[in-house]
Amino acid sequence: MHFALPPRKSSNPPPYANRSGPRAFSLRRLGRLQSLIVAAVGTVGFLWLVIHLFSGGGGGRNGKNYVPPGTPKAVVVTVFEETDLASWKESIMENRRDYASRHGYATFFPNSSAYYVGPSSTPRSWAILPALRHAMTLYPHTPYLFHLAPTALIMRPQLSLEEHLTAPKAIEELMQVDVPVVPPDSVIHTFSHLKGENIDFILSQDTAGLGPGSMIIRTGEWARYFLDAWYDPLYRSYNFQKAERHALEHLVQWHGTVLARLALVPQRMINSYVDAPDAETPLPKENAYAEGDFVANFDGCNARILDKEASQVKALKPKLIRSRNDCETEQAALWGRWKEMIDREGRS
Repeated sequence: MHFALPPRKSSNPPPYANRSGPRAFSLRRLGRLQSLIVAAVGTVGFLWLVIHLFSGGGGGRNGKNYVPPGTPKAVVVTVFEETDLASWKESIMENRRDYASRHGYATFFPNSSAYYVGPSSTPRSWAILPALRHAMTLYPHTPYLFHLAPTALIMRPQLSLEEHLTAPKAIEELMQVDVPVVPPDSVIHTFSHLKGENIDFILSQDTAGLGPGSMIIRTGEWARYFLDAWYDPLYRSYNFQKAERHALEHLVQWHGTVLARLALVPQRMINSYVDAPDAETPLPKENAYAEGDFVANFDGCNARILDKEASQVKALKPKLIRSRNDCETEQAALWGRWKEMIDREGRS
């Protein structure tokens, strides 16, 4: 019997036969291999993330990063003004180079005019911060930056930063714990539980506050964050009375990320003053330079009037080509003693 229409197809397709043969076996093995590769990559990625997080972020801490041979152990950074006398600059640079050559350090001597800090009303002293960032770029594997103001002389060059300050045991013995960050009565105190290996920022206080004229910063991710935060345009435009110094005090007191890496040391360990920066505030004996101190800082020397001659020409100085330097005059005696010392050692 013939039908007018073909029979309707079944809604249930016939089951496919199981795969068999070499091709089917290869596909199954490839699927298992892909799963193993994905699992292995995921495991390696997870382990890398854990190691990266708990090793300090790869910022050069604990020697975990590769350091090329010949990398200096520190960079001594001193920032000059373009108007500074060439003879004085040369004497300061000689002091730094001698110290650096003794301990395998590098030196960096930029002019503040090399960096844009803001409108002309912005103090040029802010330039120390981009200068330190510049030094980190030039020496990416160097573990420490040692910023020293040009008003300071290194008077005990035999001391390395490592044995004197940066070694964990050394800094733990020196750092001042549970003291006001800004003397005399800041409600924010330094932490009392910090370990030496976690310290990234070392400096001292004077009678007015923190003294960044001599400070040590451990390079790495934290240092990049810290210098960028300190150099924030909002701080530079805020018109702090003492510019970057008061900005630093604000940053340390109100940002726990900074306070947690800070070690304050006695002033004579890193930044002894030869005279009081402010004539109205006497210099305490415990802060005053004494024979054998590491650094002698003539902080404020450019603002002090040395004699009647300086007083008489003070009003004319901005209009004249500078023929003298108050800091050079004040530093002359100690610089001469330092020069005699290196001459005796045959290092001149």
